[in-house]
Amino acid sequence: MSSQDEQFPAAAPEPAASSSDDGMTWWYRWLCRIAGVTGGLSCACAGLWNCVTINPLNIAAGVWMMLNAFVLFLCEAPFCCQFIEFANAVAARADRMRPWHKAAFYCGMAMVPVMLSLTLTTLFGNAIAFGTGVLYGLSALGKKGDAITYARIQQQQKQLDEEKLTGTLEGQA
Repeated sequence: MSSQDEQFPAAAPEPAASSSDDGMTWWYRWLCRIAGVTGGLSCACAGLWNCVTINPLNIAAGVWMMLNAFVLFLCEAPFCCQFIEFANAVAARADRMRPWHKAAFYCGMAMVPVMLSLTLTTLFGNAIAFGTGVLYGLSALGKKGDAITYARIQQQQKQLDEEKLTGTLEGQA
């Protein structure tokens, strides 16, 4: 391990890290949960409204939206699904997922009905579910660092670069 690796340890958490170590504050975690439940409600209502038609693609998009609502409720608010035996197991697995996994899953899940049937109902119905994925994606980026720490890192990096440059020039002479 080089001296630079010792000075700047990896910022990524270990794979076995629990969800409490993902760097999310309590209020941001609750914001994501509330957005997930609200997204589930909007998906369910818009999906039901989307199924009241004779167009098969609209019906397929509506069914997919109601499935999205069920998955969002199952992952974000398992107490809403108490009658399902595996709800707690799914919620525990969802809590162990990294934020960027949740972000990709929720955003991908919200895009499928829009690709099936591009209507205002599918766009607005999936907007909050997609927003939940965006919130989890932003939490995966991590906390913003302070300027003093970054200035110190830049100064150390500049000194290392100068030492390497002077070492190369001395080696040529």
